[in-house]
Amino acid sequence: MIMGKGLQVSLLAVEIVMVSTGASAYELHSADGLTINLDVRGAFGMFHSDESYDSALGPGSVRWQEGFVRYGLSGEQRFPSATDSSLYSELNVASYGTWGEGDAGGFTDGSERRTAFDKAYAGWRSGGLLPALGKDGIDISVGSQKVSVGDGFIINGDGLSVGKSFGDGSRNRGGAYYLTPRNAFEQTAWLRLGGKQGLRGDLIWIKSDNEAKAKPELGVAVLEHVGDTGTLGLTYVKGLGVDDKLANPFSVQRDGLEVTSLRGQGNVGVKDLFLSFEYARQDKQLGDESAWYVEGGWTFSDVAWQPRVGYRYTRYSENYDPLFSGFSRGYGTWFQGEVAGNYSGPFQSNAGIHMLSLGLTPGPDVVMGVLYFDFDTLAPLNPRTGDLSGKEVDVYMDWTVGYFTISPLVGLYRPEKNAAEGGSQQGSDDLNLYSQLVVSFGF
Repeated sequence: MIMGKGLQVSLLAVEIVMVSTGASAYELHSADGLTINLDVRGAFGMFHSDESYDSALGPGSVRWQEGFVRYGLSGEQRFPSATDSSLYSELNVASYGTWGEGDAGGFTDGSERRTAFDKAYAGWRSGGLLPALGKDGIDISVGSQKVSVGDGFIINGDGLSVGKSFGDGSRNRGGAYYLTPRNAFEQTAWLRLGGKQGLRGDLIWIKSDNEAKAKPELGVAVLEHVGDTGTLGLTYVKGLGVDDKLANPFSVQRDGLEVTSLRGQGNVGVKDLFLSFEYARQDKQLGDESAWYVEGGWTFSDVAWQPRVGYRYTRYSENYDPLFSGFSRGYGTWFQGEVAGNYSGPFQSNAGIHMLSLGLTPGPDVVMGVLYFDFDTLAPLNPRTGDLSGKEVDVYMDWTVGYFTISPLVGLYRPEKNAAEGGSQQGSDDLNLYSQLVVSFGF
């Protein structure tokens, strides 16, 4: 059931550092248009689940810890002329691991340790060379980098990081399954056209080295219009190959896969409104599949703590392939439910999901919220996914103190069926109390 993980492990802690802290890199040099930065980010998390979701773990509680430090250099050389074009690059390394009993889904066993390169890429931006395309209307980059498309519903990095207990252990990527210390694709070529506003597009080639995903190769084309009130976009993805030695009957269909997506997001000119949708259709060897969502939200901006309420419905067809879907704009995107999205399933396949959300902002450094999920398995007899219907409530907070963000979360998850009945929870269908505390930092 790991194939439904998309990027496929929650990117929450990494993005909390990048977004919540507002931290910037440490500037080592700045002169004559050349800037060189030291980038250091990391996180450590402690996790507990009253229930487990892997037969090797068996029934009972699970405790584990994860941590990573990602460190490296980034830089830009601007050419102060009429065009103001620039060269840029980034190089970093991640050291990470899992301790304790391994995660509740059985993807790690607690003995994983690794240091590996993550990003290593270089690029060129055109500045004002072609005014008709806007500022930096041409942006070309190559190397190992994170690629994101739209809201991350189809592609948002290559973060799945299983450990020694996944399969026979040969696809071990070093663990830190939840924190996902590495999210770059091993090989990419990315052409961006049109700047950041108006009509723009992307042509992207991606080659993953992630063995748990069968090392797929993809071609991606994006056309979108970006305006002040929202974005409308079209995406086309073509599967160019997989590693046949690593592929199973599900992942082998990524060779020749075609995905077409229509999406939109914005406020249509209404300040406190949020609307978002995407429809993706897949042409696969064994038939067509689809996934879609519609979402609406409202922020009471004139009320204390600025309450934000929202509703979303998501539907993934029976054998939909989420590819490299991943965390984008908060808890629940696109790992819906901290227990369900990471350990028990459903993993973005064979499911209809209702989500209700409430968010609060008590102060400039504190964000908190409550999420409710109702999971309905569409085809309960599917042998690949089983019956993963259930309900979950998550309560979270992100508190930023200087360079650090402290993120406690408590979840309550109740499956309709246990593993013996076709579900994934070992031993019972009891209510699971799940908790985690992640401390992130970055500068």
